[in-house]
Amino acid sequence: MERVAIQGVFLYTRFRCEIFFSRGCIVEKVQVDILGLSTSPSSGGAYALILKELNGNRRLPIIIGAFEAQSIALEMEGIKPPRPLTHDLMKNIIDTFGVSLQDVTINELRDGTFYAKITIEGVSDSQEVDSRPSDAIALAVRYGVPIFVAEEVLNEAGIVAEGEEEEAGAEPKTDPPAAIKKHTSKLEQLQTSLHEAIEKEEYEKAAKLRDDIRKLTMGD
Repeated sequence: MERVAIQGVFLYTRFRCEIFFSRGCIVEKVQVDILGLSTSPSSGGAYALILKELNGNRRLPIIIGAFEAQSIALEMEGIKPPRPLTHDLMKNIIDTFGVSLQDVTINELRDGTFYAKITIEGVSDSQEVDSRPSDAIALAVRYGVPIFVAEEVLNEAGIVAEGEEEEAGAEPKTDPPAAIKKHTSKLEQLQTSLHEAIEKEEYEKAAKLRDDIRKLTMGD
């Protein structure tokens, strides 16, 4: 009887961990949608993939390569190339083995690099596979499955336009004391540039400014 009780507690604890990892087991996730792709003449062929949370105002720019951007854009536009692209091939392989894609999650930001996982639903259980965010999202649009971002990642790297902050009921900004102004002048300049970049939809520039702001605040 005692052994059964212990097993029951173990299974319950494991179940709680698998569902609520916000305290140390599973990552809290926020569902997002693709807002668009952006580039600029100075991007060197890279694109900014813009994700936006469904029930909020935060946006997450992720710099991806031109091939991955093309693969995502073609599928979103419903354009089928004469020969399957790499992500079409990956989908065909997944389907051939009788499994399917359940969802994708951008689960980590480490040293300025985003990491993702794709969840494959099998016959009896599901498996998570490491992936680049661009590949994960290229597959997600082909399957029409949800895209998630870890709350921690969105809190750290997400950006919000100044107007959207006010609409969300943010507190009005007040002028800080002169000593604080002097200390934070560089930060304020970066934040102003960030807001301007978002308003102009220059998301690649916004992503770089966001990283500079994060480095500055972490240094403080």
